[in-house]
Amino acid sequence: MEMVTAMVYSYTQINQYLRCPRSYRYLDGWREKETCAAMVFGRCFENVLGAFFRGEDSAAALFKEWGAFRDTPFDYSKADSWDRLVHQGVHLLETFARHDRIRIHNPETNLQVKVVRQFPGSNEFVAYIDALGEIDGKRHLIDWKTTTSRYPDNPAGLLSLDPQLVCYSWMTGISDVAFVVFARKHQPEIQYLKTSISEDQRREFGRLVETTVGQIEAGHFASHSGIRFPQKRLPKLPPSRALPQ
Repeated sequence: MEMVTAMVYSYTQINQYLRCPRSYRYLDGWREKETCAAMVFGRCFENVLGAFFRGEDSAAALFKEWGAFRDTPFDYSKADSWDRLVHQGVHLLETFARHDRIRIHNPETNLQVKVVRQFPGSNEFVAYIDALGEIDGKRHLIDWKTTTSRYPDNPAGLLSLDPQLVCYSWMTGISDVAFVVFARKHQPEIQYLKTSISEDQRREFGRLVETTVGQIEAGHFASHSGIRFPQKRLPKLPPSRALPQ
């Protein structure tokens, strides 16, 4: 008797399939080697926030986390370097401490929270929530973002349509959600972007997940046009051969 292997799904997988089923089929289980310094630094910085809420020396934690990659041959943007990133990180940590707007009670259990939903056939949908805490005294589900530019504030209500926040709200049942954005600009800035997800949005997302998982299970991998493979850069054409506008 053939045994059926249980599958573990996530927001990233569902999003990849919806973008292009064919690319999901080809890339499922494959992980690209990371060469982007900003992405690795972002993960290091999120780990350092854990040290911050545990009352540890967060600047020292940043030097330790990011220091492990000091000699790694990453791809840096034109203005970035290992030293510039670490100095921006320290500045952001100092600003974050001055703002003092977020409380994480019991950081050992309320940071990087794993949430699991069971699906038919022993399948699971898994999400890792960055933080469950309070912003300005009100309980929120929090997702950290480290970027090179600030997030848009307008139009009003736009954030409530973000599919990642809708997914996390569906997984936890928590309506009040937020992105806390650490923008590594010339003058580093922190944004506290809060919104609420409705019960109707959660139900709709749940139906979308069930439908998508069903299509994956059935092996529906039709192609979409315009697949962009990771790190695939097209050569620039000289002016004389540029495509017409």
